[in-house]
Amino acid sequence: MKKLLLALLLLASPVHAATTEEIFALYAKGDYEQAVKAGEAAKTAPGYAIAARAVLADAVLRDRPCMECLTRAETLSRQAVAADPRHAFGQVWLAVSLGYQSRITGVVRARLRDAPGQSKTALDAAVAADPRNPFAVSALGGWHIEIVRGGGAALARLLYSATETEALALFDRAVKLAPANVAVHYQIALSLLGFDERKYRARIQGELRAAIAAEPATSYEKAMQARAGELLGLVNRGAPDALEAKVRIFQGYPD
Repeated sequence: MKKLLLALLLLASPVHAATTEEIFALYAKGDYEQAVKAGEAAKTAPGYAIAARAVLADAVLRDRPCMECLTRAETLSRQAVAADPRHAFGQVWLAVSLGYQSRITGVVRARLRDAPGQSKTALDAAVAADPRNPFAVSALGGWHIEIVRGGGAALARLLYSATETEALALFDRAVKLAPANVAVHYQIALSLLGFDERKYRARIQGELRAAIAAEPATSYEKAMQARAGELLGLVNRGAPDALEAKVRIFQGYPD
């Protein structure tokens, strides 16, 4: 009887809500679904943001683009923003989610939804809230590069005030903020590879080498480090066709 009462008391007791540190630890070791569940249960901006980050990591690591994953990440990011608009990571992962979705749906549908404008608003908010956040700064640089690549320099400037010069300045700033961050170096290299590999070959090689040399802080960064090594090998060997195909896969484009 005592054991039965104890079991009933345990079942009736409130479930422990994981701290932000505990949720991030789940993400860091690659336990993405558990990180999502813990993040949602916390019902906080950091919790939702880490959940979105976990879904994005899982999506990026898949062999094929996963639209369902990206819409889930967008939902979680919007929940983070609703909970606290000044939590930079909620805004960053919202922009990233929209960016990956746009690569699947295509430029026309992305513009009809104003995905570029929504992403810019989110990234501007992230940088304003946390100017020293290297993920926000580098993601904003990536936004500029992506807009210029998709529409050309003149149209990008006219419609969105996006420029290649501003992208490079933001990349430089992100590297200064996080000189030993695997993901920041890798994402800068990947952005430039998708834009103009010949023009920025030296910068790309430097960023990839930095990503490989840095100490990965998460399971995801370890995976990105391996991808950096693969890309650097293709750049160094001068294999443009294979490199272009690999970049498209890593950037989340459909076949």
